[in-house]
Amino acid sequence: MIFAAGMGSRLRPLTDNKPKALIEIQGRTMLELALRKMEQSGINKVVVNIHHHREQMLRFLNTFQPAKMEVLVSDETDRLLDTGGGLLKARPLFDLHEPVLLYNVDIVTNANLSDFINIHKKENPLVSLMVKKRPTSRHLLFNHEMQLVGWQNDKTGEKIICRPSEFFNPFGFQGIHIVSPRFFDLIRENGVFPIMDTYLQLAKTHDFLGIESQNDIWFDIGTPEKFRETEQYVATHPEVFE
Repeated sequence: MIFAAGMGSRLRPLTDNKPKALIEIQGRTMLELALRKMEQSGINKVVVNIHHHREQMLRFLNTFQPAKMEVLVSDETDRLLDTGGGLLKARPLFDLHEPVLLYNVDIVTNANLSDFINIHKKENPLVSLMVKKRPTSRHLLFNHEMQLVGWQNDKTGEKIICRPSEFFNPFGFQGIHIVSPRFFDLIRENGVFPIMDTYLQLAKTHDFLGIESQNDIWFDIGTPEKFRETEQYVATHPEVFE
């Protein structure tokens, strides 16, 4: 599933007249980059949630249809549901016995999704989280076994500890994660809610595996400054699209 319904408020004025998912990097929209990456990884069905500038999103999706992958739409026009609520609404569109890879539309990366998927299938945690040692103000915390044990905000000092640990290794979250089918039966929230809050609650009693990506290129375009930085890098490093 590609999370593409957000308002892109921090990207204004770039998102005044188009959704964040249709912002272009070197002539390719963020949504196209995400869809192509999933198709190249062998994924045969993807759900895209939409809300902001709905008609533009539908026109793009009706025009851009990957050859080897079915694209379905989860329409949140009436109510933007955040990541947790958006995933729950889209549940009927998934194959209920298969894990679901979740991907934020505002990232540009050449991380290997196939390897990530294979590790998840081998280890079989409730959730796998792609993480990286990178500068960020908010970290996920892991123990020696790379089990999720907490979260912290370096700017505010806020910290949430899921389970006891003598070791807290901080990583930046890559906006790429996989939920096992049994995850859906454990969700107690409904309506509008962020998925990370659910993760931190369930990590008290279930396995959440951090999988570190070390040699990949990774950017997010969350603000105009980050967008320009990403665009400048990609202009001279086209291999990020590979």
